[in-house]
Amino acid sequence: MNLDVLIAAITKSKNRKFLYHFTRAANLPAIAHFDALWSSGVLYPEGAGERRTGARQVRYRDYVMTINAHLRILDSMLDDSTTQEQFRSTLDQHVFLWPTLRDCRKMMETYARREPEEAFAVLEFDAFTLLAEHASHVKLSKYDSGSSPRFPKLCMYKKSPDMFLPLSEFKTVLRQAVPAKASEVREVLIEGQVRQLSRHLRSVYVQSGTDIPERWMGLAKSWSELMREPSS
Repeated sequence: MNLDVLIAAITKSKNRKFLYHFTRAANLPAIAHFDALWSSGVLYPEGAGERRTGARQVRYRDYVMTINAHLRILDSMLDDSTTQEQFRSTLDQHVFLWPTLRDCRKMMETYARREPEEAFAVLEFDAFTLLAEHASHVKLSKYDSGSSPRFPKLCMYKKSPDMFLPLSEFKTVLRQAVPAKASEVREVLIEGQVRQLSRHLRSVYVQSGTDIPERWMGLAKSWSELMREPSS
């Protein structure tokens, strides 16, 4: 099936017109300078497979950036074919985006509780154009891949690299663990990096106006605006 047709199906709903990337405000200068997002594996390749128990500062060219900790995933949630190290390595190879504002807000609330002194930001992208430009590197997930569910014994799936469905296989490969329709897409992953952000960037939500990079000043919106946006 034509990739543009698949992308159109994924972004058809009025609640799925945008993709959201949650990051730390301190990372914005580097993101804006290079006009890119990178997987943690690109930023910190020497840490492949290691579990980060806390946020870690890494140097990328002339910038210092912070990558997030790995949340604990129970061994019982992993497929027998996959080790913790293998799954973490797979996660670290991708940039993660939320296809709905509701799911993005859940991450915002989690980090606000966990790191109340930290300043965060959310980048809002046009979903269709960003997916189209990166189509060959896009994968889709039916589940929140980076954490353990509240009731693991009730889960009907196991975590493994097979839970990430290449965009080209959407609506073709039908398995319980992968999304079969747009409403089942819980995460959008892009392998390696997201390039030329400014082509697709629509808004940058920050908690303080001083956090916004100069090149994106015209796209700045307040944190409170993001929280007021309807998410149903």
